[in-house]
Amino acid sequence: MSAREKIMEYMSEKASKPMSFDELCEEMVIEYQGRKHFRELLDQLVEEGKLYQNKKGNYGIPERFNIITGYIERNPRGFAFLLPDDPEQEDVYISLENVNGAMHNDKVFVRLLTSSSGQRQAGEVVEVLERANKTVVGNLDHRGSFGFVIPDNKRIYSDVFVAPEKMGGARNNQKVVVRIDYWPHDNRNPEGEIIEVLGDQGDPGVDIEAIIRQLDLPRKFSGKVLEETANISEEIKKDEIQARKDLTDLPLVTIDGADAKDFDDAVSIEKLAEDKLRLGVHIADVSHYVKEDSALDTEARSRGTSIYLVDRVIPMLPEKLSNGICSLKPNVKRLTVSVFMDFNLNPLEMTDYEICQSVIESNYRLTYDEVRDILTAEDQEVRDRYSNFVRELELMNKLRKELREQRFAEGSINFDFPEVEVTLDENGSPLSLDKRTHGIPEQLIEEFMIAANRVVAEDIHWRDIPFIYRVHDSPDTDAMVSFNQFIHNFGYHIKGIKNEVHPLSLQKILREVKGKPEERIISTVLLKSMKKAVYSPSNIGHFGLGLDFYTHFTSPIRRYPDLMVHRILKEVITDGYISKGRREELRNMLPGVSDHSSLQERKAMEAERDSVDLKKIEYMQDKIGEDFSGIISGVNGFGFFVELENLVEGLVHVENLTDDYYYFDEDHYALIGERTGNMYRLGDQVEVTVDRVSLQDRQLDFVLAD
Repeated sequence: MSAREKIMEYMSEKASKPMSFDELCEEMVIEYQGRKHFRELLDQLVEEGKLYQNKKGNYGIPERFNIITGYIERNPRGFAFLLPDDPEQEDVYISLENVNGAMHNDKVFVRLLTSSSGQRQAGEVVEVLERANKTVVGNLDHRGSFGFVIPDNKRIYSDVFVAPEKMGGARNNQKVVVRIDYWPHDNRNPEGEIIEVLGDQGDPGVDIEAIIRQLDLPRKFSGKVLEETANISEEIKKDEIQARKDLTDLPLVTIDGADAKDFDDAVSIEKLAEDKLRLGVHIADVSHYVKEDSALDTEARSRGTSIYLVDRVIPMLPEKLSNGICSLKPNVKRLTVSVFMDFNLNPLEMTDYEICQSVIESNYRLTYDEVRDILTAEDQEVRDRYSNFVRELELMNKLRKELREQRFAEGSINFDFPEVEVTLDENGSPLSLDKRTHGIPEQLIEEFMIAANRVVAEDIHWRDIPFIYRVHDSPDTDAMVSFNQFIHNFGYHIKGIKNEVHPLSLQKILREVKGKPEERIISTVLLKSMKKAVYSPSNIGHFGLGLDFYTHFTSPIRRYPDLMVHRILKEVITDGYISKGRREELRNMLPGVSDHSSLQERKAMEAERDSVDLKKIEYMQDKIGEDFSGIISGVNGFGFFVELENLVEGLVHVENLTDDYYYFDEDHYALIGERTGNMYRLGDQVEVTVDRVSLQDRQLDFVLAD
């Protein structure tokens, strides 16, 4: 047992009160010469949120102080939620008055407050453990000698004060990067120094560059990382091939979007007998090239994920690896980790599986559109071009259908929200906004990846080895009670809601509303009632997928947890076991890796969404005065949001509803006229006119059409 584990075991099971440093040293028999290291270890556990140190300097388990550890998610209106480290704990509401200087994505200790029965659990920030926003990107509001930087990310909420001597030569209304020198406290703004001027607002590329800067990632890979990458041989040695399962004669294919360059996965299928298929999922063996604790690995862990902005990719790994050696390009040998799954059909049942290190040579690189032409459009020209693989694709489609039907029958929840695809011209300006299709080809890869992730997670779980799981906790009871009350207005009901809700009950509701006018509103409210999926070393299952075991194994080129999963998996399948020392190392390492990866994922998703939203607004700049049909996608006290057919969203402010005074009915997600009784409700269709488009504020305003 490691020293960390001994401390945590003692504090959890034996300590009957908060313990001082001297008391802990005495109880755990720490000699004088070991006290410095012991204090450093305690401080580290406090920084990680495993222990809490009160104002008297005594240590204890946070929960015993009524304290929860997690990350802050600020709302643009000032209040926040704590996303607990423990995915089984419910989110905690934090009012503006109780945020106490914490900023968006900060890691904090929150003390729970006494709340009335039936209300959401509330809390107050008592300590910030780790600051997430070392720099802030925004517009400079120059006021005489001093200024304020107004953050682009509205979740940061507080403007940053800049003293005269720290302006860095920036001019009013320029886009700047400000380094935080003094953090917010006692209702005061953070203070900082401008360290970079990105340019004038409206200059080409400045807004996207601002989004990148807010991620606080290095613009380029360091010289050490690039040197390490340059020394990686592109040649696969014969002894490496001989040590693996040779699958170079197995027909297989990669299927991705037309613009994809980093091919993590390839798939194969074999007909073993009538109604018996063997599915193969083959994933790039990135861990063969990215060694643990190398410069490459340290950089990949820090980045956590590749980020796909509207006009570029910020990769987790250098291009030589992500688009080169590790990418499963056709007609070249590549090192992989393969998962084979044998299925009986009618009824569908997985009868066997195998996980192995392998070497493959992909036959084809197909796009989703080409697979669609082969399977659904029956395009003869495309079918002729890939005639050697049409039979395999048809078998894959048959298995896709069976896997998908079984998954939803077992309770997997299907949120079918459309996504937008932005087409840009050579200058980065938006040419068109189109709905992204999620049809049979996309479902095929989705189902196969889910199947492989599920197999890997369950295999390692039963071996009782420290691991990273992709977990999704069940919704809070209060959230489900509120949702049940809401759908009752439409004639729907979930039984047994005060007990633990089963995902099958929620999927049943989504099936019932499919194609009906209320589909959008009910799907949206349900999604908002759900928790977020995160990475965790503790397996609690994946509620949304209806699975007891799940991980992320299939994208090690672009997600660090997948790379870590590969390392652990390869150790197991190579040696058949993991040593006691390695188990302790993983137990100490994986909580931090999981937390950081979850944080980086949230930051990446925000940046990706911001970059798309920016181009949506830019696309609408020349459409002021034009009329559009849309659906009310959000309602609050100051107005309602309307989403157009092209998935652009704008606000109809309540002050522009001139026929009556309107109040917000929170239970019905509606604005209701006091005199007329007119109602604007989530999911209603309305006609609107584009009234104002502001790239600076990243806001689009509508008024109701005449």
